[in-house]
Amino acid sequence: MKQPYYTNRELSWLRFNIRVLEEAEDPEVPLFEQLSFSAIYQSNLDEFVQVRVGAMLERMEEDPEQKDSRSKLTPKKQLKKILEGISGLLPRKDKAYLNTMHELRSYGIEHVTYADATPEERDYLEQYFKREVKPLLSPIVVDKNHPFPFLRNKALYVAVQLAAKSGVKMGFIPAYVRTGRVIRLGKGGRFTLLEDLILHFAPQAFKNYKVLDAAVIRITRSGVIGFDSSAADEDTDFRDIMEELIAQRRKRGAVRLQMNSSLSPEAMKYLLDRLGLKKRQLFFEEIPLDLSFVYKLPDFNDAPELRFAPHKPQHRADISTRRDMMSQIAERDILLSYPYESMTPFLRLLDEAALDPDVAAIRITLYRVASNSRVVDALCQAAEGGKDVLVLVELRARFDEENNIGWAKRLQEAGCTVIYGPHTMKVHSKLLLISRKTPDGVQNFVQVGTGNYNEKTSRIYTDLCLMTANPEIAEDARHVFDALSTDSLVEETKQLMVAPLCMRSKILALLDEEIAHARRGEPAYFACKVNSVSDRGVMDKLAEASQAGVKIEMVVRGICCLNPGVPGYTENIRIVSIVGRYLEHSRIYVFGTPDRRRVYISSADLMTRNTKHRVEVAAPLLDPELRDQAAGIVALCLSDNVKARIGQPDGTFVHCTPVKGEQAVCAQEEQYRRAAEPNES
Repeated sequence: MKQPYYTNRELSWLRFNIRVLEEAEDPEVPLFEQLSFSAIYQSNLDEFVQVRVGAMLERMEEDPEQKDSRSKLTPKKQLKKILEGISGLLPRKDKAYLNTMHELRSYGIEHVTYADATPEERDYLEQYFKREVKPLLSPIVVDKNHPFPFLRNKALYVAVQLAAKSGVKMGFIPAYVRTGRVIRLGKGGRFTLLEDLILHFAPQAFKNYKVLDAAVIRITRSGVIGFDSSAADEDTDFRDIMEELIAQRRKRGAVRLQMNSSLSPEAMKYLLDRLGLKKRQLFFEEIPLDLSFVYKLPDFNDAPELRFAPHKPQHRADISTRRDMMSQIAERDILLSYPYESMTPFLRLLDEAALDPDVAAIRITLYRVASNSRVVDALCQAAEGGKDVLVLVELRARFDEENNIGWAKRLQEAGCTVIYGPHTMKVHSKLLLISRKTPDGVQNFVQVGTGNYNEKTSRIYTDLCLMTANPEIAEDARHVFDALSTDSLVEETKQLMVAPLCMRSKILALLDEEIAHARRGEPAYFACKVNSVSDRGVMDKLAEASQAGVKIEMVVRGICCLNPGVPGYTENIRIVSIVGRYLEHSRIYVFGTPDRRRVYISSADLMTRNTKHRVEVAAPLLDPELRDQAAGIVALCLSDNVKARIGQPDGTFVHCTPVKGEQAVCAQEEQYRRAAEPNES
């Protein structure tokens, strides 16, 4: 049954991306950072179109009457709303970029076309095209001897309509030749883009034809790949299967066509027909169709006001650099908060374990890692040194599949035992177990994280990293790795919550405890900080708790299918979303009032895919100080009145601003200040 507090998942995601776009529009955000948010908005949308629109089109073919469990919309109706939502935001997205570029003119940074260029710049561009670009171009005319070309996913092309004696034809020029996309005009900040140049000089690529029309185009292809575990041969390496699926994805059908100007109606129809698209899947955009180039523009001007003030991850004063990490973790649990605190203590732990002659075994799950991964280097070094190193590499981490296949090969070559986990579900947990021999027996060290083992994202994602020597947590971690190694699932734990069998039920049971407190007239509380909320069972339990009188506060960055403040249902639920300088990624669960509080950190969001269809881990914070630290992060986010958006009963979010006389609180800036403060005293 559809509940009045449910919101459609896809429409909720579009609302999240609006919050990203708001940062590109915010005059308080430095100009280069505004451009970054415009690029993030576009990149987010690209992935959404590849995955969610691709899946929706497949669903329309396979089961057109299957309704969304929350909104009760059919795939066709959902797709209509999605495409209308994307189209409706195009003018706003274009305006945000154009406004930022207009402001950057005063700093000498200007995106110009050939038509806007000075005579001297035009001379330079003409010579540049002849020397550097034209020799690398591969134009093609579509006719009976030259079939319609395969247009690569998210690549830029110049499409031209050509007049010839035999009639009108279509031609294409790939606009991704290896000359560099940003063409700087002189020593200042004026520049043009490669596709602008090719578009202008397209007639030179088709000398035997008259160019009637030309436009820059970009195709988005479906990113959906499905693994059929029942069809897999037991003798076939899963890595080989994934390599084949990735190759298939490159050839998936088109789901979107973007253009920077219109061609004739006949040419437009021809393109749509050949790509198998409907008119509603065609989008006209004023600005560059790929904004990834904006990350190069900061090289043109070093004015500090164009960027966020520099933040350096802080080194914890209470973690000694003179003592090994294992001895410090044996004394007390340690909780690191990225990006405010440095990842170095964790990397030290792994490096020391790789070299310590008493460390016998290392076990770890890898979902996404950095391109030059110190984590992988340490694991390889440990294996090459004769240690027993077990690495679960998740080959189905979306759009990181190829990278992970490469890491799996390297780890295996170094002597690591590489496994891929259950065929039926992804392993999304962030779990490390180090086993060290001592005169008193084996001592174990466990690390549980909310984010990936990735040095790059640890500087831009907010995440938590728990390092502990607690024996019960270590025993649970060992059970997790034993299950992963034997293609089974953990059914019972002492301390950890492990999805899919031992997490959702415990979360619901803990919420039931709060409901019982509330019904006895006692204070009851639940808070969380997550990326997304969509699990219907959990949402229904939260609504039940709200109706019982439990105070519920939630920080939800992205998708939120639960509407707060709905009369009679979710009146005691408050939801805040923060989009700012850093990507809010940590997952924290707080059950109960301060006098009886239980706090967990986790890799799992409150989504069905996390609670039911993935291997996830949540760890309790048993040290009172760490409990307070994590609960304090949630409380600080809830107090934000600068970057916070407040959830409304209709599923929308409204930007929060300080009222007159109220102190401005930016949670991210405050967390950095607190992290830096001990080092300044």
